[in-house]
Amino acid sequence: MTKKDFAKILFETGAFPSKAEAERKVELFLATIENTLASGEELNFIGWGKFEVVERAERIGRNPKTGEEIKIEAKKTVKFKPGKTLVDKVN
Repeated sequence: MTKKDFAKILFETGAFPSKAEAERKVELFLATIENTLASGEELNFIGWGKFEVVERAERIGRNPKTGEEIKIEAKKTVKFKPGKTLVDKVN
């Protein structure tokens, strides 16, 4: 499912007066999540899930084509842990 598909579903539920408005709200929601995580805060939707920024340590990897060892730099990444309610619905 794409962002446009998701916005279309929101529009069809009657939550928004137009598809364009639904798309703007989806964009705003995602931008808010991005900004929250970029500032180093975690985002927790009780029962649904938790987004957090985690540090990945520097490590040694291997080029699969040549077998040569390469250094993989440390970086930040986003981790999502689903909540019990979401896990129960999926299962």
